[in-house]
Amino acid sequence: MNLFQLRAFDAVAREGSFTRAAERLFISQPAVTGHVKALEEHYQITLLRRTARRVELTEQGSRLAAITRSMFGLAEEARALLEANRQLLTGRLEVAADGPHRVMPMLARLRSRYPGITVNLRLGNAQETLAALLSEHADVAVMTEVEPRKGLHLQAMTPSQICALVPAGHPLAGKRIDLKQLDQQIMVLREPTSITRRTFDQACRVAAVQPRVLLELDSREAVTEAVAADLGLGIVSSVELSHDPRVVAVPIVGAGLVNQHMMGCLERRRELRLIAAFMDLAEDV
Repeated sequence: MNLFQLRAFDAVAREGSFTRAAERLFISQPAVTGHVKALEEHYQITLLRRTARRVELTEQGSRLAAITRSMFGLAEEARALLEANRQLLTGRLEVAADGPHRVMPMLARLRSRYPGITVNLRLGNAQETLAALLSEHADVAVMTEVEPRKGLHLQAMTPSQICALVPAGHPLAGKRIDLKQLDQQIMVLREPTSITRRTFDQACRVAAVQPRVLLELDSREAVTEAVAADLGLGIVSSVELSHDPRVVAVPIVGAGLVNQHMMGCLERRRELRLIAAFMDLAEDV
């Protein structure tokens, strides 16, 4: 079955004219006539009646036109869908992040610019986020302290500062803390695999500071609750500051208390329009 012949027939059936069908298909009128004639001769069937004023469908022509109208209508729908995605009017983006605080403003900006884009966000720790990106379960990822590797395109975002978290009304609230002031200080911290915890521990080792870690917790929320209950001081990234009135974030003065945040995608996919549009948001947020 020759699709060029069927498309020519469909155009004539829709327009009721070989001339207008040629204009619709951006080809010459003789080409349209030739396609339709070849279709009729091949299947030994009369599909059209040519009159002085217009072209009319035969009974078999009407039945075939109902099929081609549906067939090429679906093709037009497919083209419209693909074109809308190319213009970022629609589409779906899989995003992974190792925390909500960095990625949420980016998603808000994405929705403002491209309201037709659907986003699926998966949150996990740093290892899970990187794994989702490398296994192509995520199109883009927002990560902290990720090492460069072949095939991975990384784009730097604004770094964050590690702060101390103290109860409201604590003597240190509203001040700046020197890292050495935390030596032998009772603290409640995230698990050792946490990026923020790892950065803090490394800075303490370099400065010969040894906090007394009496409680390890598996979430930022748990650390906030423990600090609010006066179980010890905590640490938090400056991008994860809580609006909880029971606790106060205090800057820590010391070397190595900075985390670098990255937005990444697979190198071979960085030019895809939807991914490129999201990556552009790194500079805006």
